Amino acid sequence: MIGRLIAGRYELTEPLGKGAMGQVWGGHDRGLGGRQIAVKLMNSGQMASLSGSADPEELRERFERECRVTAQIDHPGLVTVYDAGRDIDELFLVMQRVEGSDLSDHLAERDPYPWPWAVAVAAQLCSALVAVHAVRIVHRDLKPGNVIVRPDGRVVILDLGIAAVGSACDTTRLTRTGALIGTPVYMAPEQAMGGTPVGPGADLYALGVLLYELLTGQVPFAAPEASGLLYKKLHELPVPVRQIRPEAPEPLAALVWRLLDKEPSARPADAHEAYAALAPLLLRPGQHGPPLPMDPTRPFAEPMAPWPVRRTPTATPPPGFGPPPVTDLSDTLEEVRQLLAGGYYTQVAELLGRALPAAAAEHGEGSPVVRTLRKQYAATLVDIGQYALALPEISRLIQEFTAERGPHDPVVVQLLQDEALCRHRISHA
Repeated sequence: MIGRLIAGRYELTEPLGKGAMGQVWGGHDRGLGGRQIAVKLMNSGQMASLSGSADPEELRERFERECRVTAQIDHPGLVTVYDAGRDIDELFLVMQRVEGSDLSDHLAERDPYPWPWAVAVAAQLCSALVAVHAVRIVHRDLKPGNVIVRPDGRVVILDLGIAAVGSACDTTRLTRTGALIGTPVYMAPEQAMGGTPVGPGADLYALGVLLYELLTGQVPFAAPEASGLLYKKLHELPVPVRQIRPEAPEPLAALVWRLLDKEPSARPADAHEAYAALAPLLLRPGQHGPPLPMDPTRPFAEPMAPWPVRRTPTATPPPGFGPPPVTDLSDTLEEVRQLLAGGYYTQVAELLGRALPAAAAEHGEGSPVVRTLRKQYAATLVDIGQYALALPEISRLIQEFTAERGPHDPVVVQLLQDEALCRHRISHA
């Protein structure tokens, strides 16, 4: 697949991820001097099976029509769509490639997540959702894994093009095969039940789940099966935010409670109203301290300010270069980023291998930050060919993520591929 040319101009260079609906590849646009792009490839037959559509050709036409609509949305909180079409039996979507950290990792690296950051993330998402809903599109899969925090603090929503597929019908219902399209934890009750097309209120509910998770470190409802999760959403109430996070402002906790209401009509009327509730809590110019990497409050506190030059490792490590002593976890994470930027993967593996026990002792084996470190550690071990060391880490992650997200989550699918690669390389060593 590497080196494949899509539509005669988009060259695929490396895989970025894989999910039930297709694959994501990094690439270059040969027609524009090698511009960096992200390409999503989706098999229309597989999409038809998952969505319950009997006509793959109809699905292709609807996908292309709706991609043209999404490409007209111009908002800094949305990935720019460059092109869409079909190549042989696959649908493709060419988009801007966004640098940054997905929100799930951003949360895991900061415990507890500062509540002003949670406000800033939610406010930026509201702004983007206003633009999306204005063209009668519902995202339907808003979750931390579909949100990127850029180095300058801007928040960008991903996967809009895929979410728009099939908006004329309800593709989130349980299909004949029992597969649920979307992410159950973040689904509004009416979306998970199916039967009628969902409206913008479903995205507001997902925003409420996401905001609850940022503030408390946990989702409002959890269950091993989608049916049990739906029952809780319909018949139980979440633990109030301030019982878990007492320092969260009351207006913020009240907004989260409204966003998570079981009835769409009881939620904020639209993303405009949700933003208006968040606006008084946003940091203003002059209230911001020294700039931090990936600080989502920065666009509000220092609008249009240039970002400081990022410090990166020297081109050649000095004699005796090795991982520094593990001290503060945030320092370790910053060191990992710098080493990865410089291509020093062996040093990253050594540093993470030493940091993991200390992080587990401080935060607990099951904490999000430890899982994030373990995921990076396993990926780095695979990159440097240490398959025997990587395999037990990957197998453990598969069990944890499968129990939490289900077997079809993109992270689980990617981990299963990595596990198969490790087993293959070990058996042929």
